[in-house]
Amino acid sequence: MMEQNNGERMEKHEKDTRDKDERAATTSEPKINYRGGKALPFIIGNETFEKLGAIGTLANLLIYLTKVFNMKTITAANIINIFNGTANFSTLLGAFFSDTYFGRYKTPAFCTIASYMGLQVIQLTAAIKDLHPPHCSSRNFCTGPTGGQMAFLILGFALLITGAAGIIRPCNLAFGADQFDPKTESGKRGINSFFNWYFFTFTFAQMISLTLIVYVQSNVSWAIGLAIPAILMLISCAIFFMGSKIYVKVKATGSPITSMVQVLAVAIKKSRLKQPEQPWLSLYSYTPAESLNSKLSYTDQFRFLDKAAIKTSQDQLNPDGSPANPWRLCSMQQVEEVKCLMRVVPIWAAVAIYFVVIVQQHTYAIFQATQADRRLGNSNFKIPAASFVVFLMLSLTIFIPIYDRIIVPLLRRLTGKEGGITFLQRIGIGIFISIISMLVSALVEERRRTIALTRLTLGIEPRRGAISSMSALWLVPQFALAGLAEAFASVGQVEFYYKQFPENMRSVAGSLFYCSIAVANYLSSLLISIVHRVTAGAESGNWLPEDLNKGRLDYFYYLIAALGVLNLGYFLLCARWYKYKGTPDAILNSESEKIEMAII
Repeated sequence: MMEQNNGERMEKHEKDTRDKDERAATTSEPKINYRGGKALPFIIGNETFEKLGAIGTLANLLIYLTKVFNMKTITAANIINIFNGTANFSTLLGAFFSDTYFGRYKTPAFCTIASYMGLQVIQLTAAIKDLHPPHCSSRNFCTGPTGGQMAFLILGFALLITGAAGIIRPCNLAFGADQFDPKTESGKRGINSFFNWYFFTFTFAQMISLTLIVYVQSNVSWAIGLAIPAILMLISCAIFFMGSKIYVKVKATGSPITSMVQVLAVAIKKSRLKQPEQPWLSLYSYTPAESLNSKLSYTDQFRFLDKAAIKTSQDQLNPDGSPANPWRLCSMQQVEEVKCLMRVVPIWAAVAIYFVVIVQQHTYAIFQATQADRRLGNSNFKIPAASFVVFLMLSLTIFIPIYDRIIVPLLRRLTGKEGGITFLQRIGIGIFISIISMLVSALVEERRRTIALTRLTLGIEPRRGAISSMSALWLVPQFALAGLAEAFASVGQVEFYYKQFPENMRSVAGSLFYCSIAVANYLSSLLISIVHRVTAGAESGNWLPEDLNKGRLDYFYYLIAALGVLNLGYFLLCARWYKYKGTPDAILNSESEKIEMAII
């Protein structure tokens, strides 16, 4: 009898052990082989060479279309604007396919190849004479591209949109962070460092592309200059696949958008139901065993959504506890995930307005440089106007390692926070610095214009578009400040989206960064159009004419700075109102958290 009981106990123990092992294997599947330090060089290497290739082609594409394809300036500009807008907004579509169907490994793997093919197609348009129109015989007679030549060029654009702009950008951010265990201290620090080093390599690639590669294209050969980015993209593909065996590959879990739509639809259907007094206790609670998303605590914001999780007598459940009809009943977890997304939207809007400042440093600041003295000392060598953007990138590139290795550890000891400061504090600092950048830009422009007008008055420079004797190096401070703003706001924004979105929507979170830039470009264009129309009949004249000496670009900068101040105030209100994902209301509303949010 004793032996029988012992045998039963042993059998039961073995069964419990097997069940435990199976459960452990099931729950730990997404976390197997976290090798962040080993996987990171392959991901960063892939991203660096991809950016060297893509930016090396796109940075000089406007000149390529006018010089090689004989397009009019307006036509070429429209094509580039459409391409850039489509590229940035299509990140949402790419992220959707990544999170829903293909996963964050297969998607960038496929689209890295697509990017290479796109760059190779564009390179062929320069290397093969039949794929571009003949050189202009004179300024008054140029043959435009044929239908076939345009079709081949557009094919290259489409492949680039599919690859680099459409999918690689958001997926690589999420895919890189997937390599670290977010539940360990080393993993959390690894994720923070990854976002910082991502932007470091991004700006490094931009500086190389905007100097060396652009120089080869413009002064040596378009065929060779466009072949270099294609080769770099091929290297990017090789580096990415070299790390395939050590990557953590998070699988797609179905459409996360569907769950969000279900919550909104059910909340509307049940809008007449009475709000529960203790929703954290009475709402329907269910989390699928295979869910990647972390468990979220109840929050009292957007309470109208709570009604989607009110279980009525008509709502039936499956044997495993899931709702029989997910379009009639949603879980509290689903509701909280939607709340996470809705809380991010006001922050996203503030950051999109912040990017309007950065856009000016890539447009009108270049025009400032064209009408300033760009000579180096007494030499005849002139710095190309477009190259002044390098100072913005240089500032960002130098500051990020300092911030990551020196400032963050110091702040960590003072605040006890993993990142030194919160995401919103970092973004808020960046927005503030961007305002200072606009004020400095206005002061420098006022001085440049005054000196230019003085030369006109003295008859030294009578021609249209007089070049100010002010050194263009006075523009460096405003570019450097813009770079610092990017180091805080842009890096903080990407990390904020990644950690505040549900885990199964991290690719969509990454795409929001590029959508912010796209919205900022459209807002900047709208603002310029409005200023043109309003100031055309003003006593001071048009603020933004072709000849900056006849305008008041400094007033335009002051206007953007004023909008930045309003935007900062709006952001502070949103930051104070914001509730971090997974943070209970009791903790978030504590006096210490209020003080922390006020620091922003």
